[in-house]
Amino acid sequence: MTAPPPPAPDIARLIGFYGRGARRLTVFEDGGRLFAEGPGVPRTAFDPPHGGLRQARGGLVLDARARPPVLRVGDEALAWRDLDAEAAAIPPAAAPRNAAQDPSTSIATPPAEPGPFRPDDLVDVTVIDPALRLDLRYATANNFMGLALYDRALACLQRPAAQALARAHADLQAQGFGLVVLDAYRPWSVSRLFWLAIDPRWRAYVADPAVGSKHNRGCAVDVTLCDLATGAQADMPSRYDEASPRSHADFIGGAARQRWLRERLRAAMQAAGFGVEPLEWWHFDFHAWRDYRLNDTPLAALDAGRRRG
Repeated sequence: MTAPPPPAPDIARLIGFYGRGARRLTVFEDGGRLFAEGPGVPRTAFDPPHGGLRQARGGLVLDARARPPVLRVGDEALAWRDLDAEAAAIPPAAAPRNAAQDPSTSIATPPAEPGPFRPDDLVDVTVIDPALRLDLRYATANNFMGLALYDRALACLQRPAAQALARAHADLQAQGFGLVVLDAYRPWSVSRLFWLAIDPRWRAYVADPAVGSKHNRGCAVDVTLCDLATGAQADMPSRYDEASPRSHADFIGGAARQRWLRERLRAAMQAAGFGVEPLEWWHFDFHAWRDYRLNDTPLAALDAGRRRG
């Protein structure tokens, strides 16, 4: 299957969200044409441009002459939103709130679980598959928290999950793509810090420490694609860890090529035994995650054990 080409520049700059809330419409590209969809507006194709205007049935007019572009719905004008600029304007997650503000701060250790569980067998994924590439954002300050949270740049998974990841990688390599691991095993205390620091409006994107994350079990991995020929990471519908609808696994927007790449990643991971997280196209859970308990072992301790072994 051949990847769709990137959209032409005059189309690419018009892709995105127009308006907010119940009046938000999504403009996206498919087959070199622009479409709109949203509340009260089924998938609707725009005509070719004429004098900087693209018209569609239902009284839709996309005005490329405006800066920023404007989507007119009858008498209403919906302005294009620069989501990248909006995200850049949001400061890193705040410092953890105190217990008086948030009772969940009283949860200081992973919750007790009845089991039974399989013994932990966390392994470095690059030992299982040395061709995997790493871009471990939480070992750097390049993440939504704005600080390094891991004491080692190490990507570990339970051995069966790491072996499944290697199978997915082999599938993708045959298609000309490599896998880039963005995150893997995450100590429970780091997940707790996410929960306490993030704005409550965005908590759907992080795990409640009272339940824990599949990352804490060594059975979740965050991945994206790269081009084997160039090494460049794929252009996906959203950035990694972006708390917006663009991150959703079924997001209709963006460019056809972005959605195609997202589906290639998803198909390979699912065929290897992973399920996709609906809110995050990059997050995949190994099917046997229930077999492993929550873990809070620091990555430095895992690294030391790996070196001794």
